Amino acid sequence: MEVAVVNIQGKETGRKVTLSEAVFGIEPNNHVIYLDVKRYLANQRQGTHKAKERNEVAGSTRKIKKQKGTGTARAGSVKSPVFVGGGRIFGPRPKDYTQKLNKNVKRLARRSALSVKAQDKAIVVLEDFTFEAPKTKDFTAIVKSLGLEGKKSLFVLPSENNNVYLSARNLPTSKVVTVSELNTYEIVNAANVVLLEGSVQVLESILTK
Repeated sequence: MEVAVVNIQGKETGRKVTLSEAVFGIEPNNHVIYLDVKRYLANQRQGTHKAKERNEVAGSTRKIKKQKGTGTARAGSVKSPVFVGGGRIFGPRPKDYTQKLNKNVKRLARRSALSVKAQDKAIVVLEDFTFEAPKTKDFTAIVKSLGLEGKKSLFVLPSENNNVYLSARNLPTSKVVTVSELNTYEIVNAANVVLLEGSVQVLESILTK
């Protein structure tokens, strides 16, 4: 599949990039995409939730009233869960939500997600660029020239570029990642995937191992 390379002004450069069918042209496996997205979201959870149970709350152990003759239910502690300020019954405890998938499954999920974007014509190949200094205004101009204003866009760089990253960090609808950071969730979550020209070959080499 051939895609025209555009410059930062949004105009075609006259060059074309051939996207590998093994990465951008496979039959998408929706179940694998679901598994990898679920794994990613689960791994974002801190799992630090905690509520005190009756053996952990502060309070006296004195029996608060006599056992019989009050006409109400017996009660032996102010820390009982039935009282305000008492412990919680089966409260949340710290938990590790981490999920794992095989490398081959994760690669298949990313290839499937990229193939979906390719089928939807939601992949843009942009010539390599850089900024001399971080400037959000310059990055916004690129987004606007590509016709992605107001749309969720994912920019994939071949390697780390701190100036480009910092220029996009403050934009709620744009995200910049390197090829090594690319994951299925980010691909699916974006309306358009913008691949820098230098990242195409690196991405294909990673996903076709």
